[in-house]
Amino acid sequence: MSRCGAGGVRRGCVCVWAICEDGRKVLLTLSTANSESYESSLEVLRDLVKRGLQTPVTITTDGAPGLTKAIDVIWPKSLRIRCWFHKMQNLQQKVPPQAWPECKALVMDMRDAPTVPEAERRRQLIVNRYQQDFPAACRCLLDDAQASLNHLYVPQRHQQYVRTSNLAERAFAEERRRTKVIPHLWDEGSVTKLVFAVLIRVSERWGKKCFSEFEQQQIRSLRRQRHLDEPTVLAPPIIADSLSRRSAASAA
Repeated sequence: MSRCGAGGVRRGCVCVWAICEDGRKVLLTLSTANSESYESSLEVLRDLVKRGLQTPVTITTDGAPGLTKAIDVIWPKSLRIRCWFHKMQNLQQKVPPQAWPECKALVMDMRDAPTVPEAERRRQLIVNRYQQDFPAACRCLLDDAQASLNHLYVPQRHQQYVRTSNLAERAFAEERRRTKVIPHLWDEGSVTKLVFAVLIRVSERWGKKCFSEFEQQQIRSLRRQRHLDEPTVLAPPIIADSLSRRSAASAA
């Protein structure tokens, strides 16, 4: 979040990255906003569709309810993945420091299970073990349960890339460093220019291909299995308000 204008109105940024079929990472959109509502998120996603973005195989987001609801409406066939970077942060806040190393190891073992049924089995064992002592942590673990395991439907080589939106979070670290020392920016254009300068430089470093032809064929096969290229009826037009804080999403 940054302050802009004489009144110091707080504005946030929303950005969407794409991980291409061959592994290249591309910045798709960047805009300022002051709310994280469903209507605002829907506006951003509809704009991507209007510009020609095909239905993504996976979409990774934090837990913002407005954004996740908009994704489920616009791309119901895509695998929506709950970001594990944010998930682990939330869990750590609910477990005492002395118990966290053991709990973290069990959760990561669940996250990296070979199949979804096996991950569900391991998750239930964790809940059985910690329900009495750390009920808040167990509720957090079970929150958005299906989306938290959807990365396991993706070929193993791709899982490390799609299970977190930290790709965008790391890029925003430099933007936060720069705006922290600025009392306020003059207008929304100043915010957008500053953030864009940081993100476009990062995107140039991440523009390398990293998936083999076989790995690309695996993604194409997953697209066919989920019938992603069949026409989908989109939500009706809405009157969008603007987003209030930054919400990061990575589309693969």
